[in-house]
Amino acid sequence: MGKETGFLELDRHDRGYEAPEARLKNYKEFVVPLPEADLKAQASRCMNCGVPHCHTGCPVNNIIPDWNHLVYENDWRNALDVLHSTNNFPEFTGRICPAPCEAACTLNIIDQPVTIKSIECAIVDKGWQNGWIAPQIPAKRTGKTVAVVGSGPAGLAAAQQLARAGHTVTVFEKNDRIGGLMRYGIPDFKMEKHLINRRAMQMEAEGVTFRTGTEVGVTISVNSLKENFDAIVFAGGAEHPRKLDIPGAELPGVRLAMEFLTQQNKRNAGDDELRAAPRGSLTATGKHVIVIGGGDTGSDCVGTSNRQGAASVTQIEIMPKPPEMEDKALSWPFWPLRLRTSSSHQEGCERDWAVLTKRVVGGNDVSGLECVRVEWKDGKMVEIEGSEFTLQADLILLAMGFVGPRKAGMLDQAAVELDARGNVKANMLAYKTSEDKIWACGDMRRGQSLVVWAIREGRQCARAVDEALMGKSELPR
Repeated sequence: MGKETGFLELDRHDRGYEAPEARLKNYKEFVVPLPEADLKAQASRCMNCGVPHCHTGCPVNNIIPDWNHLVYENDWRNALDVLHSTNNFPEFTGRICPAPCEAACTLNIIDQPVTIKSIECAIVDKGWQNGWIAPQIPAKRTGKTVAVVGSGPAGLAAAQQLARAGHTVTVFEKNDRIGGLMRYGIPDFKMEKHLINRRAMQMEAEGVTFRTGTEVGVTISVNSLKENFDAIVFAGGAEHPRKLDIPGAELPGVRLAMEFLTQQNKRNAGDDELRAAPRGSLTATGKHVIVIGGGDTGSDCVGTSNRQGAASVTQIEIMPKPPEMEDKALSWPFWPLRLRTSSSHQEGCERDWAVLTKRVVGGNDVSGLECVRVEWKDGKMVEIEGSEFTLQADLILLAMGFVGPRKAGMLDQAAVELDARGNVKANMLAYKTSEDKIWACGDMRRGQSLVVWAIREGRQCARAVDEALMGKSELPR
């Protein structure tokens, strides 16, 4: 694949960013794409591996060497077809996926993986620019109806695949716009939302109906869906946040990351403040912000806080600081544990690890956060005596992850069986729940995960539903 000696002749060269002082002035995407000649050169580095681990490193099993080779040969149209054969929304993954495929790349053994994510994004962006991406309208309809609950990446992938199989699909979304956490949890500076709108228009042309502002289990019952649809797919995500259980956590200055991020995304979409923040505006402007949680959501809070003009931003994490580099012999081709510094961190942020929160300080509002340093002994977390300290804070954002799907409403009504972690119980082959007519996929089934895993599960679930309705399926897994 590519040029046989490409990886020997060329080093890895990836996309760049606009300077922080420029990008902090707005919420637009700031990645600077590579010129086409550079993309072709980088694609040529894809070596003819005996076993291309990028295939299995990618949750949707993208056929990466094939489209790298096609880009190298300047055959972008066929590269797009190969890319779409496994991934409904490569413009999403090309922007917000952490690229486990690159971690699995053979050239990552020497820290020079192929720039897979950048090439993927360039292929699909070129496809849209050239009008190559069009609705795929089925030749005939099956007469079967499917309700998809949730319009995040899992729900959208399932809906699109089922519509292309000829079923009549209706997507129910409780929010005012489709997209799930991609819409309201991912900041615009990482992925602008016109990308979601564009796919929604394609899906509507393919026969998908979107019903926004409709919460299943509240505004419409699960029984109503059972009576009116032949199949139901639960793809509502894992939205139940992990709470901060310490004294003072009830103060008004302690808020959930998703509330903070959602408000800003709604402002960016043009909503007035009453619609964007019906329970009161939440901003970091002029405040000392502490973000609890060291993952991607915490990083998104950092970038948003800096754009809002925070006085300072500090991100703390309870786990110890990861190593700067992984041990390749132990980790490759799997996703490694190592220190990751995001573009938001580079814009300005203090980071600290192995920190346990003890008490929120304040009267009517937050003024600080009492913490203590911890270490691990015999597999247990132990506080380090005499290491207590207090951080100044006006706003504390909780980005500690999610513990599973919300149970009230839809899941309580559906009475589906849950697994030991509180997720909807369904296996990765049939995706069938314990209740008749109901399937489940994405974070609602597997717990919080990556967009690329959600797309995979949505596609596989669609095939399982199609097979159950029709006795067979031509949809790919």
